[in-house]
Amino acid sequence: MSASRQSASRQSASRQGASRQGAFRLSALRAALRISRRDAVRARGRTALVMVMIGLPVLVITALLTLSNTTDLTVREELPSRLGPTADAAVYSQSNRIPITQDPAGRLTHQAIDEVNRPPKWTDAEVAGLIGGRVIPFYLYTVEARLQDGFDSVDLLEVDLRDRLGAGLRTLADGRLPATPQEIAVTPALLDRGVRVGGDLQLTRRGEPKRVVGVVEHPTRPGVLEVVGLYGSVLPTKTDPQGNGWLADTPAPVTWQKVGELNQAGLRVASRAVIESPRAEQYDYTHSSPDTALWLAIGVLLVVTETVLLAGPAFAVGLRRRRRELATIAAQGGSPGHLRAIVLADGLVLGGVAALAGVVLGIGAGALAESIAARWLDWRSGPIDVPWAQVLGVAALGLVSALVAAMAPAVRAARQSPARVLAGRPDEVRERAARPLAGVVLLVLGVAATIFVSSRRELLVVAASTVVLFALIMLTPWLVRRSARPAARLPLPARLSIRDATRHRARTVSAVAAVMAATMAAVTVSLAYTSYYATQRERFLLDAPEGTLTVSAYDIDEPTWSRLRAVTGEKLRGASLVTGLEAVDGGGHSMTPMIQHVSGSCAGECPVYYDVPIGDDRLLALLQGRRDPQAAAALAAGRAVVFDPRLISGGTISVSWSRMGEERSGKGPFRVPAVVARPAHDGQGGLILPPSAVTSAGLKTAERRVYVRSVSAGLLRDQEEVERFNRDLQAVARTAFVNLTSDYTEEKIATVLAVALAGSVVLVLGGTFAATGLAVADMRRDLDTLSAVGGRPMTRRLVVAAQAGYLAGLGAAVGLVAGAVTGGALSWSMTAEWLGGGTIVVPWTFLAVLVLGLPLLAALLSGLFTRTRMEQARRVA
Repeated sequence: MSASRQSASRQSASRQGASRQGAFRLSALRAALRISRRDAVRARGRTALVMVMIGLPVLVITALLTLSNTTDLTVREELPSRLGPTADAAVYSQSNRIPITQDPAGRLTHQAIDEVNRPPKWTDAEVAGLIGGRVIPFYLYTVEARLQDGFDSVDLLEVDLRDRLGAGLRTLADGRLPATPQEIAVTPALLDRGVRVGGDLQLTRRGEPKRVVGVVEHPTRPGVLEVVGLYGSVLPTKTDPQGNGWLADTPAPVTWQKVGELNQAGLRVASRAVIESPRAEQYDYTHSSPDTALWLAIGVLLVVTETVLLAGPAFAVGLRRRRRELATIAAQGGSPGHLRAIVLADGLVLGGVAALAGVVLGIGAGALAESIAARWLDWRSGPIDVPWAQVLGVAALGLVSALVAAMAPAVRAARQSPARVLAGRPDEVRERAARPLAGVVLLVLGVAATIFVSSRRELLVVAASTVVLFALIMLTPWLVRRSARPAARLPLPARLSIRDATRHRARTVSAVAAVMAATMAAVTVSLAYTSYYATQRERFLLDAPEGTLTVSAYDIDEPTWSRLRAVTGEKLRGASLVTGLEAVDGGGHSMTPMIQHVSGSCAGECPVYYDVPIGDDRLLALLQGRRDPQAAAALAAGRAVVFDPRLISGGTISVSWSRMGEERSGKGPFRVPAVVARPAHDGQGGLILPPSAVTSAGLKTAERRVYVRSVSAGLLRDQEEVERFNRDLQAVARTAFVNLTSDYTEEKIATVLAVALAGSVVLVLGGTFAATGLAVADMRRDLDTLSAVGGRPMTRRLVVAAQAGYLAGLGAAVGLVAGAVTGGALSWSMTAEWLGGGTIVVPWTFLAVLVLGLPLLAALLSGLFTRTRMEQARRVA
């Protein structure tokens, strides 16, 4: 045979061998998938646990992505609510008839300010001539409507929806469209506020009631409070020129060139042709900051890591229960590679199904949440928009997380001894000794980086903290091994549990690392945000005792104030009203005082107080919460009484006077003698000026303030009631307003800590229970032996409880130390800009509950629900 024929023969044999080997591998994969599917159906509890751990993050992230994309409307998706189905363009008037510039979407404009020339309003004929088509006018504004619980602000659209151009701007859902100036239609959200079709609704304080004849739906805001009437029927006088507009029907599309011509005339244009062109796509406001990608990468990395750490013990539980099955396969000729493939197939099957279920349920949950939010929270709503590229990426991450979680059990399965497993003897799989050098080096680098960037951006601190987390995960095997040394001096249940945990580090390390990561994250967040909000409270002290209600008005005359005072007395019937003064200039305009510390000795930004109280000893007593004779005497002598010592420099304060709303038009600064007094509570600052400080600046005083302790009087505790009261006052004078002094710092801190604790409970208890379940399976022979030699059921419970307490306690302790470092650095970074130097506030109660309470709870629940019945062990002679 020639050499060429021999070479061809060898190549053919090689191809046939490769083909047979590929077919064999494919057959082995199919067999592994069948075995995994059968085992998943048989062990439903474990399967559900793994699928929840892997599928829940996929579900949550998919739901958030779907919700965000659906509510983030593009300029094209907004067209139905702006132009309807037939109009070619919407033209909007501006303050003046001077040229403007606008974006292609017709939403943003820039026009020079011209306060002198007030041109006449545009007429329909002028706009029609400029755009070259037929137009109908519309008006967008807000009005007040008398609802069941008082006047409230609602949107107003004045347009003829019966016209072909207006048809489709709002969809008729019930009744009919308005046909006369005395008729209106409302959105469904107003029906929830007591409005009924066939009833009357008063619009504006002095307007006549209009008959509600129909219900219309907004195309992109299902929850909006809106009233629709004919043009000019509700507000005959148009106070806002930019609310005026015209829907246009043109013979040809309105091009960008035509839009520029109308801009030169001072008109803003939303053109259907321009918005539907690629020119407007770049003006969809979905731009993200450069840091968004890094935040997203860190978030995904942490979610995947925690998922792997939590799901790892669950896969190990499956391996423990399938030891004999895998040993049987090995005894019949299965190679270590086959065993690894079977366990990895568990990750592929369970991860794939969990990711698919998470995507499907996440899309449904996002769509449901969007429909609820759009209806009840007045969010914008468009067609269901699923960002498939991102969603599929999240699903792929879920699948990868499952495969990574199954990796360690797969390696362990390939290394077990079939003979020992089939004989029922403990497995002697050797575990590699923990080598902490790499973890120590990475930990030192991470801590150093965290401390170094603590004076910089928060993102850098979080990135460095992630390095610390992975360094601790690498060190966890060494920590678990070292924790066995003190076990010799512990009681029997704890000694048995800790020694068992250190012998089976494969499942112990994963659970401890999961608890450690959750605890570290909770400690970091709690320290950072507690410090941040506490710093805000220190920087922005309250001007009055918490719960103080202030009624004030500016630029009004005495009769108007008398009417406001009467409305206040009627609303706050029975309350003790304390009068305050206001400074006015010679023209009767209100002047507001500004007090700022200017000595330069305060740390960080110096405090500034605007529109501070002016009054006598009654107002001083309200601000102090008691009678203070010394402070009252100082006030009567013409001294300011200061509750924030940082304002005083050389025994005086600096007071500047400016017209209300105009910071640069005023007098001063003037130096006013001042004394320091103690306020009603520690979180209060501010001061009170004597009337003589006003007159010395050449101004006059007038009563324009009323103060009342609403909390002590049981009045207006709800912010909604305060807003309703504010609308009642503004019906008398547009410059009147109500303010309820409230400190929301404690509420914000409590919210952050509650969310952090809730997440920690789920992660810590979930990881602990999964690992404890595996530990009980591993220790069953020891526990049965313990019972056989006379051990009580309580001892068995204590052993299991000690196992759970050890896992959760070790992880919580390490997480506390790591979180203290990273949380301190993040606190410093978040607060340095406020006080000129960082500050750290420790939530001791929260940390005690997190680090001590959760491990005790895990131990208690594990011991309470463990089974105490002894099972006969299988023996092989």
